[in-house]
Amino acid sequence: MEKDNEIKPKITTTYAEDMAKVLEEDQKGGLIKKIIHGEEEYQREKRNLSPESAQNRFFILIGALFVVISVVTLFFLFFNKDISTITPEKKFTPLIFNDKNTFLEVKDFNKDEIVQTVLNEVEKVEIRNGGVEGIYLTHDKKIIGLREFIKLIKGNFQPKDDQSRADIAINNVLVQDDFLMGVVVGEKKSSSEADRDFFVLIKVRSVPDVFDSFRLWEKKMFFDLHELFGMSLSSEVEYLLTKDFEDGIVENKNARILYSQDAKIVMAYIFADDNSVIVTNTENAAHEIMLRLASSRVKK
Repeated sequence: MEKDNEIKPKITTTYAEDMAKVLEEDQKGGLIKKIIHGEEEYQREKRNLSPESAQNRFFILIGALFVVISVVTLFFLFFNKDISTITPEKKFTPLIFNDKNTFLEVKDFNKDEIVQTVLNEVEKVEIRNGGVEGIYLTHDKKIIGLREFIKLIKGNFQPKDDQSRADIAINNVLVQDDFLMGVVVGEKKSSSEADRDFFVLIKVRSVPDVFDSFRLWEKKMFFDLHELFGMSLSSEVEYLLTKDFEDGIVENKNARILYSQDAKIVMAYIFADDNSVIVTNTENAAHEIMLRLASSRVKK
Protein backbone atom coordinates (compact mmCIF):
# COMPACT_ATOMS: atom_id res chain seq x y z
CA MET A 1 0.00 0.00 0.00
CA GLU A 2 2.81 2.32 0.82
CA LYS A 3 4.36 1.76 -2.62
CA ASP A 4 1.08 2.52 -4.33
CA ASN A 5 0.69 5.81 -2.49
CA GLU A 6 4.15 6.95 -3.44
CA ILE A 7 3.98 10.11 -5.61
CA LYS A 8 5.81 9.82 -8.92
CA PRO A 9 7.87 12.88 -9.89
CA LYS A 10 6.53 15.01 -12.92
CA ILE A 11 8.68 15.33 -15.95
CA THR A 12 8.93 18.95 -17.17
CA THR A 13 10.41 20.26 -20.43
CA THR A 14 11.70 23.70 -21.34
CA TYR A 15 11.30 25.75 -24.58
CA ALA A 16 14.94 25.15 -25.34
CA GLU A 17 14.48 21.44 -25.04
CA ASP A 18 11.43 21.59 -27.33
CA MET A 19 13.37 23.54 -29.94
CA ALA A 20 16.28 21.14 -29.69
CA LYS A 21 13.90 18.24 -30.17
CA VAL A 22 12.36 19.93 -33.21
CA LEU A 23 15.75 20.60 -34.74
CA GLU A 24 16.78 17.03 -34.05
CA GLU A 25 13.66 15.70 -35.77
CA ASP A 26 14.03 18.09 -38.71
CA GLN A 27 17.35 16.70 -39.81
CA LYS A 28 17.12 18.14 -43.35
CA GLY A 29 16.10 21.65 -42.19
CA GLY A 30 12.88 21.71 -44.27
CA LEU A 31 10.71 23.22 -41.57
CA ILE A 32 13.23 25.90 -40.75
CA LYS A 33 13.46 26.88 -44.38
CA LYS A 34 9.68 27.15 -44.58
CA ILE A 35 9.57 29.36 -41.52
CA ILE A 36 12.32 31.63 -42.86
CA HIS A 37 10.67 31.78 -46.31
CA GLY A 38 7.31 32.64 -44.77
CA GLU A 39 8.87 35.43 -42.74
CA GLU A 40 10.58 36.82 -45.83
CA GLU A 41 7.32 36.78 -47.75
CA TYR A 42 5.57 38.59 -44.93
CA GLN A 43 8.21 41.30 -44.79
CA ARG A 44 8.14 41.70 -48.56
CA GLU A 45 4.34 42.07 -48.61
CA LYS A 46 4.53 44.53 -45.75
CA ARG A 47 7.01 46.66 -47.70
CA ASN A 48 4.80 46.56 -50.84
CA LEU A 49 1.75 47.75 -48.92
CA SER A 50 3.62 50.48 -47.15
CA PRO A 51 2.72 54.03 -48.39
CA GLU A 52 6.37 54.93 -47.94
CA SER A 53 7.52 52.69 -50.83
CA ALA A 54 8.47 54.46 -54.07
CA GLN A 55 6.00 52.47 -56.15
CA ASN A 56 3.06 53.19 -53.84
CA ARG A 57 3.99 56.86 -53.63
CA PHE A 58 3.85 57.01 -57.44
CA PHE A 59 0.38 55.41 -57.55
CA ILE A 60 -0.89 57.72 -54.81
CA LEU A 61 0.39 60.75 -56.72
CA ILE A 62 -1.25 59.63 -59.98
CA GLY A 63 -4.55 58.96 -58.20
CA ALA A 64 -4.52 62.38 -56.56
CA LEU A 65 -3.79 63.98 -59.95
CA PHE A 66 -6.80 62.27 -61.55
CA VAL A 67 -9.03 63.44 -58.68
CA VAL A 68 -7.88 67.04 -59.18
CA ILE A 69 -8.48 66.83 -62.96
CA SER A 70 -11.98 65.42 -62.38
CA VAL A 71 -12.88 68.19 -59.95
CA VAL A 72 -11.59 70.91 -62.29
CA THR A 73 -13.52 69.40 -65.24
CA LEU A 74 -16.78 69.25 -63.28
CA PHE A 75 -16.30 72.83 -62.12
CA PHE A 76 -15.69 73.94 -65.70
CA LEU A 77 -18.79 72.16 -67.02
CA PHE A 78 -21.14 73.45 -64.33
CA PHE A 79 -19.95 77.04 -63.99
CA ASN A 80 -18.63 78.04 -67.41
CA LYS A 81 -21.47 79.81 -69.26
CA ASP A 82 -19.48 80.45 -72.44
CA ILE A 83 -18.96 76.86 -73.52
CA SER A 84 -19.04 76.72 -77.32
CA THR A 85 -21.52 74.30 -78.80
CA ILE A 86 -21.71 72.76 -82.25
CA THR A 87 -24.84 73.79 -84.11
CA PRO A 88 -26.38 70.78 -85.80
CA GLU A 89 -26.50 71.02 -89.53
CA LYS A 90 -29.86 72.17 -90.75
CA LYS A 91 -31.90 69.45 -92.39
CA PHE A 92 -32.65 70.08 -96.07
CA THR A 93 -36.36 70.73 -96.59
CA PRO A 94 -37.63 71.90 -100.02
CA LEU A 95 -39.93 74.94 -99.97
CA ILE A 96 -42.34 73.08 -102.24
CA PHE A 97 -42.62 69.57 -103.61
CA ASN A 98 -40.16 69.11 -106.47
CA ASP A 99 -40.19 66.21 -108.90
CA LYS A 100 -36.42 66.41 -108.89
CA ASN A 101 -33.74 68.29 -106.96
CA THR A 102 -30.38 69.16 -108.51
CA PHE A 103 -27.38 70.48 -106.60
CA LEU A 104 -24.76 72.42 -108.56
CA GLU A 105 -21.34 73.05 -107.02
CA VAL A 106 -20.20 76.60 -107.89
CA LYS A 107 -17.23 77.08 -105.58
CA ASP A 108 -14.81 79.67 -107.04
CA PHE A 109 -17.19 80.35 -109.97
CA ASN A 110 -17.67 83.90 -111.25
CA LYS A 111 -21.05 85.30 -112.25
CA ASP A 112 -20.85 84.17 -115.89
CA GLU A 113 -19.86 80.64 -114.91
CA ILE A 114 -22.72 80.42 -112.39
CA VAL A 115 -25.26 81.63 -114.93
CA GLN A 116 -24.02 79.21 -117.60
CA THR A 117 -24.10 76.31 -115.13
CA VAL A 118 -27.74 77.05 -114.30
CA LEU A 119 -28.69 77.49 -117.97
CA ASN A 120 -27.07 74.17 -118.86
CA GLU A 121 -29.15 72.43 -116.21
CA VAL A 122 -32.36 74.13 -117.39
CA GLU A 123 -31.74 73.02 -120.98
CA LYS A 124 -31.10 69.37 -120.16
CA VAL A 125 -33.83 68.82 -117.58
CA GLU A 126 -35.88 65.71 -118.28
CA ILE A 127 -39.05 65.40 -116.24
CA ARG A 128 -42.74 65.02 -117.08
CA ASN A 129 -44.87 67.88 -118.42
CA GLY A 130 -45.99 70.02 -115.52
CA GLY A 131 -43.07 68.76 -113.43
CA VAL A 132 -40.79 70.99 -111.38
CA GLU A 133 -37.05 70.63 -110.91
CA GLY A 134 -35.47 72.48 -108.01
CA ILE A 135 -32.00 73.88 -108.63
CA TYR A 136 -29.73 74.55 -105.66
CA LEU A 137 -26.29 76.11 -105.82
CA THR A 138 -23.74 74.78 -103.35
CA HIS A 139 -20.36 75.83 -101.95
CA ASP A 140 -18.37 72.90 -100.56
CA LYS A 141 -21.62 70.89 -100.59
CA LYS A 142 -23.44 73.50 -98.48
CA ILE A 143 -26.51 75.12 -100.04
CA ILE A 144 -26.06 78.79 -100.87
CA GLY A 145 -28.69 81.11 -99.41
CA LEU A 146 -30.39 84.07 -101.08
CA ARG A 147 -28.05 86.73 -99.70
CA GLU A 148 -24.94 84.87 -100.79
CA PHE A 149 -26.51 84.20 -104.19
CA ILE A 150 -27.16 87.92 -104.70
CA LYS A 151 -23.49 88.63 -103.92
CA LEU A 152 -22.29 85.96 -106.34
CA ILE A 153 -24.28 87.38 -109.25
CA LYS A 154 -23.45 90.95 -108.14
CA GLY A 155 -27.15 91.67 -107.79
CA ASN A 156 -28.84 94.72 -106.35
CA PHE A 157 -31.54 93.20 -104.15
CA GLN A 158 -31.01 94.26 -100.54
CA PRO A 159 -33.37 92.39 -98.21
CA LYS A 160 -33.59 94.29 -94.95
CA ASP A 161 -34.43 93.03 -91.50
CA ASP A 162 -36.82 94.57 -88.98
CA GLN A 163 -34.49 96.59 -86.76
CA SER A 164 -37.27 97.18 -84.23
CA ARG A 165 -37.28 93.43 -83.54
CA ALA A 166 -33.55 92.82 -83.61
CA ASP A 167 -33.83 91.07 -80.26
CA ILE A 168 -35.81 88.26 -81.89
CA ALA A 169 -33.56 86.44 -84.34
CA ILE A 170 -36.37 84.71 -86.22
CA ASN A 171 -39.11 87.33 -86.33
CA ASN A 172 -36.89 90.23 -87.39
CA VAL A 173 -35.96 88.55 -90.70
CA LEU A 174 -38.20 90.01 -93.41
CA VAL A 175 -36.79 87.94 -96.27
CA GLN A 176 -35.73 84.37 -95.57
CA ASP A 177 -32.33 83.16 -96.73
CA ASP A 178 -33.90 79.91 -97.96
CA PHE A 179 -35.02 80.32 -101.56
CA LEU A 180 -35.62 78.15 -104.60
CA MET A 181 -34.54 78.40 -108.20
CA GLY A 182 -35.99 75.94 -110.65
CA VAL A 183 -37.70 75.14 -113.88
CA VAL A 184 -41.26 74.16 -114.75
CA VAL A 185 -41.63 71.90 -117.78
CA GLY A 186 -44.61 72.66 -119.99
CA GLU A 187 -45.89 71.94 -123.47
CA LYS A 188 -44.29 73.99 -126.22
CA LYS A 189 -47.05 76.02 -127.86
CA SER A 190 -44.95 77.39 -130.68
CA SER A 191 -41.40 77.28 -132.03
CA SER A 192 -40.71 80.68 -130.44
CA GLU A 193 -41.81 79.68 -126.95
CA ALA A 194 -39.69 77.62 -124.58
CA ASP A 195 -41.11 74.57 -122.88
CA ARG A 196 -38.91 75.13 -119.83
CA ASP A 197 -39.88 78.07 -117.66
CA PHE A 198 -37.33 79.36 -115.16
CA PHE A 199 -38.49 80.78 -111.81
CA VAL A 200 -37.21 82.00 -108.44
CA LEU A 201 -39.28 81.47 -105.28
CA ILE A 202 -38.54 83.78 -102.35
CA LYS A 203 -40.09 83.37 -98.89
CA VAL A 204 -40.88 86.47 -96.83
CA ARG A 205 -42.36 87.30 -93.44
CA SER A 206 -45.26 89.13 -95.03
CA VAL A 207 -45.95 90.98 -98.28
CA PRO A 208 -46.37 94.44 -96.69
CA ASP A 209 -43.00 94.03 -94.98
CA VAL A 210 -41.10 93.53 -98.25
CA PHE A 211 -43.15 95.47 -100.78
CA ASP A 212 -40.87 98.52 -100.67
CA SER A 213 -37.72 96.40 -100.98
CA PHE A 214 -39.04 94.74 -104.14
CA ARG A 215 -40.10 98.07 -105.57
CA LEU A 216 -36.54 99.32 -105.13
CA TRP A 217 -35.21 96.19 -106.81
CA GLU A 218 -37.42 96.78 -109.87
CA LYS A 219 -34.91 99.25 -111.26
CA LYS A 220 -32.24 96.54 -111.45
CA MET A 221 -34.23 93.29 -111.43
CA PHE A 222 -34.14 92.77 -115.18
CA PHE A 223 -30.43 93.63 -115.29
CA ASP A 224 -29.65 91.20 -112.44
CA LEU A 225 -31.71 88.24 -113.66
CA HIS A 226 -32.15 88.47 -117.44
CA GLU A 227 -29.34 86.00 -118.20
CA LEU A 228 -30.84 83.36 -115.92
CA PHE A 229 -34.03 83.66 -117.98
CA GLY A 230 -32.05 83.00 -121.14
CA MET A 231 -32.10 86.58 -122.42
CA SER A 232 -29.05 88.47 -123.64
CA LEU A 233 -28.72 92.22 -123.83
CA SER A 234 -29.00 93.44 -127.40
CA SER A 235 -30.06 96.62 -129.06
CA GLU A 236 -33.57 95.20 -129.35
CA VAL A 237 -34.06 94.73 -125.61
CA GLU A 238 -31.89 97.46 -124.11
CA TYR A 239 -34.97 99.59 -123.55
CA LEU A 240 -36.08 97.08 -120.89
CA LEU A 241 -33.23 98.22 -118.64
CA THR A 242 -35.04 101.48 -118.02
CA LYS A 243 -38.66 100.46 -118.60
CA ASP A 244 -40.91 100.52 -115.53
CA PHE A 245 -42.76 97.56 -114.07
CA GLU A 246 -46.55 97.92 -114.04
CA ASP A 247 -49.29 96.72 -111.74
CA GLY A 248 -50.94 93.56 -113.00
CA ILE A 249 -52.74 90.33 -112.14
CA VAL A 250 -51.27 86.86 -112.67
CA GLU A 251 -53.36 83.84 -111.71
CA ASN A 252 -55.65 86.15 -109.72
CA LYS A 253 -52.72 87.39 -107.65
CA ASN A 254 -51.28 90.89 -107.46
CA ALA A 255 -48.10 91.28 -109.45
CA ARG A 256 -45.65 93.82 -110.79
CA ILE A 257 -44.94 93.11 -114.45
CA LEU A 258 -42.32 94.21 -116.96
CA TYR A 259 -43.95 94.13 -120.41
CA SER A 260 -42.27 94.06 -123.79
CA GLN A 261 -43.29 96.43 -126.57
CA ASP A 262 -45.73 93.83 -127.86
CA ALA A 263 -47.34 93.52 -124.40
CA LYS A 264 -45.80 90.17 -123.48
CA ILE A 265 -44.49 89.40 -120.02
CA VAL A 266 -40.71 89.73 -119.94
CA MET A 267 -40.37 89.41 -116.18
CA ALA A 268 -42.73 89.63 -113.24
CA TYR A 269 -42.76 89.18 -109.49
CA ILE A 270 -46.01 87.82 -108.14
CA PHE A 271 -47.27 87.88 -104.55
CA ALA A 272 -48.42 84.26 -104.59
CA ASP A 273 -49.54 84.26 -100.94
CA ASP A 274 -48.84 86.11 -97.71
CA ASN A 275 -45.32 84.65 -97.46
CA SER A 276 -44.25 83.86 -101.03
CA VAL A 277 -43.00 85.91 -103.97
CA ILE A 278 -42.47 84.24 -107.35
CA VAL A 279 -40.17 85.79 -109.96
CA THR A 280 -40.80 84.36 -113.42
CA ASN A 281 -41.70 85.28 -116.99
CA THR A 282 -44.63 82.95 -117.72
CA GLU A 283 -48.09 82.40 -116.28
CA ASN A 284 -47.53 78.66 -116.68
CA ALA A 285 -44.69 78.67 -114.14
CA ALA A 286 -46.63 80.92 -111.77
CA HIS A 287 -49.67 78.62 -111.95
CA GLU A 288 -47.69 75.44 -111.16
CA ILE A 289 -45.74 76.97 -108.27
CA MET A 290 -48.93 78.39 -106.73
CA LEU A 291 -50.57 74.96 -106.87
CA ARG A 292 -47.63 73.45 -105.04
CA LEU A 293 -47.54 76.21 -102.45
CA ALA A 294 -51.22 75.60 -101.74
CA SER A 295 -50.60 71.85 -101.52
CA SER A 296 -47.76 72.31 -99.03
CA ARG A 297 -50.00 74.47 -96.81
CA VAL A 298 -52.70 71.81 -96.81
CA LYS A 299 -50.21 69.08 -95.79
CA LYS A 300 -48.99 71.16 -92.87
